[in-house]
Order: sequence, then structure tokens, then C-alpha cells
Amino acid sequence: MAYPTVSAPYGFKPINRVDGMPYAGATRSYAIDNAADIFYGDLVILVQGLIQPFTGTDAGFPLGVFTGCSYTNSMSQTVHSQYYPAGAANGVAVVVVDDQAAYQVAVTSDGTAIDDTTTIASIGANIEVALGTGGSTTNGNSSMSVAAGTEVVTSTVPLRIIDVVPATETSTGFPELVVKINVTQFQRATGVV
Repeated sequence: MAYPTVSAPYGFKPINRVDGMPYAGATRSYAIDNAADIFYGDLVILVQGLIQPFTGTDAGFPLGVFTGCSYTNSMSQTVHSQYYPAGAANGVAVVVVDDQAAYQVAVTSDGTAIDDTTTIASIGANIEVALGTGGSTTNGNSSMSVAAGTEVVTSTVPLRIIDVVPATETSTGFPELVVKINVTQFQRATGVV
């Protein structure tokens, strides 16, 4: 039986909650800062009330994961899309903000090449984000992933590894992990998440 292979990073895919309950699609809508493209599966931050792509790798805490949007195109039509093109008017993002959401994500060695050397021993460690090349304007998917070999116990690192993905295990390790966002007390206290 052939197992599925992971050929490229695809961003952060919500799969369930860390307590094992099914993910029910809990999201919140936010206005978008129109300065940059944002792709399905991108980590995002909230800056002065507007959504922007997360650009940190080893510090800072994302608000959540971008899962689509609406915006007004050049013909004044409302478009619903997996990806937000920079400069589009009236952008509204749909963001997973559940601090108990678990995400499936690819592991890369350089932000683009899949790395399958992560082991079960990494569960419980924090891991850095690999930003990738932006995303695909064809299918709207992110190119974010996590960076192989960056597992640490430092609590300022944005993501925590909570499991591996057995379905794509290779003879050398796991090319996909299950992670959660390390949410700050500030985010909880202010009601942002």
C-alpha cells in the first residue's frame, strides 16, 4: 500500500482541537491591511485592528490562521476567495482564532524542500515558522511550514508540536506535524482569541 507523500508546503490546516474534539470551524472576521497578499493557511497577526501576514519565524505570536476572505475587485464586485491579493478594496479576512485549534503542517529544511527527519521525540517542543515563498495565486494556498531542526523549549517560539502525522511517515521520520499556536496571556486577556 502506498502512503501519501508530501511534495510541498501548504500552510497551516485546521484539523481538530488539542483536547481531541473535532474542529467545528470557529472563526472570526477582521478587516485586512491591504499591503500584502495573504493565502489560505497563512499565519496572521492583528495590527491596529487590521489583519496582516505573520512575518516572524522564531518570536512573536500569530493571532490565528487565515482561511479565506472577501474583497471588492476592480469591477466593484464582491469576490469570495481563498487568497487575498494585495491592494484589493474592502478586504475582510476569515481567521481561525480558537487557541485550542490544532493544525497540520509540513516540515521543511529551507522553507521549500520537504524534510522528513523529525521524530516523535519532538512532541512537546516549540518550533519555528518557515515563511516560504508567499503562496500560490493559482490555487490560493500558503507556502508556510515549520522549520526542521528548530525544536526548542523556549516559550517565545510561536508554535508547539503536539503530535506527528503517522499517515505520511517515511523510513527516516515525519514530514508533517500537528502544532498549536502558543497564545500569549495578553491575547487571552484582551479577548482577541
